[in-house]
Amino acid sequence: MRFFQKTKCTLKCLLWVPAALCALYFTCSSMNIFIGFLPMEKCTLEKGKLPTLDNSVDVSLDFWSRTDVQTCTTWKAPIIWEGMFDSKHYDQNHKKEGSSVALTVFAVGRYLDEYLETFLNSSEHHFMVGLPVSYYVFTDMPEKVPHIDLGPQRTLKVIKVQRHSRWQDISMMRMKAISDVIESDIRHHSTHVFCFDVDQVFTGRFGSEALGDSVALLHAYYYHLPKSFYTYDRNPKSKAYMETGDFYYHAAVFGGSWKSVKSLVEACYQNIMEDKQNNVEALWHDESHLNKYLWLHKPSRVLSPEYCWDTQIGYRSDIQVTRLLWAPKQYDKLRTP
Repeated sequence: MRFFQKTKCTLKCLLWVPAALCALYFTCSSMNIFIGFLPMEKCTLEKGKLPTLDNSVDVSLDFWSRTDVQTCTTWKAPIIWEGMFDSKHYDQNHKKEGSSVALTVFAVGRYLDEYLETFLNSSEHHFMVGLPVSYYVFTDMPEKVPHIDLGPQRTLKVIKVQRHSRWQDISMMRMKAISDVIESDIRHHSTHVFCFDVDQVFTGRFGSEALGDSVALLHAYYYHLPKSFYTYDRNPKSKAYMETGDFYYHAAVFGGSWKSVKSLVEACYQNIMEDKQNNVEALWHDESHLNKYLWLHKPSRVLSPEYCWDTQIGYRSDIQVTRLLWAPKQYDKLRTP
């Protein structure tokens, strides 16, 4: 009997080790530095073999220019890093093909005052410059949306949404709002959609090299970690439940063709509502459901953490440029009723 009790205790301790190390990782800068030395898997695509192509210009991607990082997935989709692509070549190709982009962002409650103006102004300087861009700002206070001087071929629409008392509900219900606006408006005007969290700032080119049919983002805090540390939802009662996956994706940025994004957000919304009916809430809310969907429906394009970086992580030799940065988080101030 004592043997079984000791064994049970030991197993519990072992199960807590990954969680404890993850907590240490997020709070200890020295641990962040150490994690940066853990090698990533490498692209197994042979030279001369074609990857999964989102468009003809992807043939020009140089998968062997970055030997320090993983540049393709096991299903041969590209992982986009600085040094792999010719930006002018991509821009010329997408202009020729008539690509246009809808950007959705939610600024509800105090998030509007704190982040929206900086987000939009920085986007004007760095996001899809040279392509038609339509901003869709979802907010509970349309009258407070700041005036932004927009460049040529760039428009902004404000859509009023209900403010929920819990930030988790705001985060999850955006899936339904995005689906609705794609159906009613975006699909008639834009070839692609990108969905962003508002508490971010563009700092470098976030251009047409990021466009694809289904686009996911490697989470900056997990891309060097072993899969056993990924914080997937482990509750079998949730529709977001996962035992394993390919990567850990960040819900702060996702995109693709309007058809693919509509399919993603509709599936996530349906699963969120089914969880609600069963009194279940996924561990990381819409991000948990996003990860489950992208495991079942592999993205055709993956963005490196350059496309959403947190300076709190510290120096990483593989991050040669930062294109979008996390803004300082003030959860105690912004998430209180």
